Amino acid sequence: MSKTAILVDGGFYRKRATHLWGKHTPEEAASALFSYCMRHLSERKHQHELYRIFYYDCPPIKKQMYHPLLGKTIDLGKSEQYAWMTEFLNQLKMRRKVALRLGSLDNNNSAFYLKYDVQKKLCAGTIQVSELGVDDFEPNIKQKGVDMKIGVDIASLSYKKQVDQIVLIAGDSDFVPAAKLARREGIDFVLDPLGAEINAQLFEHIDGKRSCGNPYTSGKSSGKSEK
Repeated sequence: MSKTAILVDGGFYRKRATHLWGKHTPEEAASALFSYCMRHLSERKHQHELYRIFYYDCPPIKKQMYHPLLGKTIDLGKSEQYAWMTEFLNQLKMRRKVALRLGSLDNNNSAFYLKYDVQKKLCAGTIQVSELGVDDFEPNIKQKGVDMKIGVDIASLSYKKQVDQIVLIAGDSDFVPAAKLARREGIDFVLDPLGAEINAQLFEHIDGKRSCGNPYTSGKSSGKSEK
């Protein structure tokens, strides 16, 4: 039985999961993430042993930020999103064989911006500035160190021969060098973009692409495998 490490780009997973399966409580979301990862251990012809689930993300931001529509400063440390994210990470910490790899947030360059779809509507003239609401804005906060941690862990797992397979849940072509390295070291490298389209260059440098369906439904994965 081969040993598998599952690496989760948390920022990508949370955004994509909300788009696909809606909003859930922190406990429900943590349970769903764990269940989703475990589905990767069963394939038609192979059974895999879990080495560890590595979850990469950043702790929620606590700073105060000026909201251009409200005309006042908002304390993000008292927001619903801060409370949700804090509890979500706490729930993951309690899961067996789940390791958190947390980066940091670029607090100095954070600000509220209009959501992209709202910008398009404004430019098209389908809505007016007077129609904008608080929910049309979102904080633009860049993560620091997350991609680097993923790359370092892929290299370490590969060079030390700690696993036979790496499953990366992500959708970014920035991981092409890490995928190539893992394959050169004889690691079976599988990408899970949660059903999203991926860059052709990234597809060229992986051994397989697989997504595992809706983790909030019971039963086996209804996802698809390629390659």
